[in-house]
Amino acid sequence: MSSKDKKGRIKAVKSMFDLLPPESGRVQSLLNSAVDIFRRYGYGQIATPIVEYTPLFARSIGDATDIVEKEMYTFDDRDGRSLTLRPEGTAGAVRSYVEHAVSKREPITRWFYAGPMFRHERAQRGRYRQFRQIGAEIFGVPGPAADAELLMMLWDFFSELGLEGLKLHLNSIGCGVCRPVHRKALVDYLTPQKEKLCEDCERRYTDNPLRVLDCKKEGCRALSEEAPKTLDSLCGDCSEHWTGLVKDLDHYALPHCVDHRLVRGLDYYNRTTFELICTGGLLGSQNTIAGGGRYDGLVEQLGGPSTPAVGFAMGVDRVLLALPPEKPELPSVCDVFIVARGEEARLAGLTIAQSLRKHGLAVQSDPRGTSVKSQMKRADRLDARIAIILGDREIEENIATLRRLTDSEQQDVPRDSLEERVLAALKG
Repeated sequence: MSSKDKKGRIKAVKSMFDLLPPESGRVQSLLNSAVDIFRRYGYGQIATPIVEYTPLFARSIGDATDIVEKEMYTFDDRDGRSLTLRPEGTAGAVRSYVEHAVSKREPITRWFYAGPMFRHERAQRGRYRQFRQIGAEIFGVPGPAADAELLMMLWDFFSELGLEGLKLHLNSIGCGVCRPVHRKALVDYLTPQKEKLCEDCERRYTDNPLRVLDCKKEGCRALSEEAPKTLDSLCGDCSEHWTGLVKDLDHYALPHCVDHRLVRGLDYYNRTTFELICTGGLLGSQNTIAGGGRYDGLVEQLGGPSTPAVGFAMGVDRVLLALPPEKPELPSVCDVFIVARGEEARLAGLTIAQSLRKHGLAVQSDPRGTSVKSQMKRADRLDARIAIILGDREIEENIATLRRLTDSEQQDVPRDSLEERVLAALKG
C-alpha cells in the first residue's frame, strides 16, 4: 500500500492514527480519571522507554507467542543491536524494577503507567498497530490479597467512568509444580485430534498447549470445550491461592465468573489470569477491555531477586469505544471568551485573560482583529460559557460587558470586580 495519497501527500502509517481534539480531550480525561483512582490505592506513576532491547520481550513474553513471532516492530540500530518498539508494558516495568534495585528500597511496590504500544497485527475496531495502554503492577505480595486489590481498583475505575455491561472473567493456570500435570493431560487429550487443530495450534500444541485454549478459531474452540481444565490440576498452594482470591472478591462483592479458556497469550503468567469484558458501547464481539494476571517468576527471570507480582493493562482506545459518547466528561476548551474591539480593548483583554487563567479557567480570544459578530460566533463554536465584551465604551468607563452565553443575559461589571463576578457566574 502506498504511503502517499492521490495528491502525493505523505499519509500516516497504516493503522496508526493522529489524535486531534476533541478526541484528545477524551483521552486526557480518561488518563486523569485513572491517575485519580490509582492514587487512591497508593500507586505511583512510572514511564519506561518506548524502545527496548529485543531480548527483553523474547525472554519475558515467550518465543512461541503471536506477539514475538508475528507482531513486534523489531529493527537493528546503527550499532547493529536489535531493538523493538514495546508491544506491552509489563516487561519494561519489570526491567526497570530490576535495573534500579527497587526491591532493596521497599518491600511492596505499586506502579502504574500510560503510553503508546506497538503491534503489527490485523486492524480491528479499537485495536490498532499503535495503541494506548494504561497498566498497573504490584511487586512483593505473594498472596491473593494483591490480586483482589488490583481487580477492585480496576472495577472501581470502570464503574466511576459509568461503563455498563461489565463482566470479570477469572481463571488460575497454576504454577511450575502443577502446570506440567495439566500440560500432560492437555497434550494427551489433543494428540488424537491433532488434525482438527488450526495450523498455528497444530505447530505449537506440544510446546505450548495452553495456547490452544486461547485460540479464537472456531475449530479449536470447539475442540477445547471438553479439554482438561486448569483448575482440576492445581497443586495445594495454587488451590489455596485460588480459594483465597475468590474469598476476597466475594468480600468486596465483586461479581465474577470462571472462564476455563482464559490462559492469556503471554508466557510469563502463572496462577491468576483475568479479563474484563464489556457488553455495552460500540466494541462488538471483540469486547475485552482489560486483562492481566500474576507473574511470580518474571522478575527473577530478568535477573532480579525472586519477587511475586501481579498486574493488568487496558486498551485506552477500546475503553473509549465502550463508553457513552459523553463519557468521560471532556475538559473545558473554553470557559470564557474575550471579545475585544480596538487596540486598547485588545490589550485590556490580554490582562483580564491572564488574571482569569490563574484561577484555573480556560480563556480564549481571537487575535485576528475580526468583527464583534465574528468573535461571538467563535465563542459559540467553542461552547464558551461566558463572553467578556470590551470596546471603546467599556474602556472609557472602566467596565466590561459580561454575557452569559447559555441564555444571553448580560450586564455591565466594574473592571475591579470582574474576576469575582466571572467566578460566581461560572459556579451558578
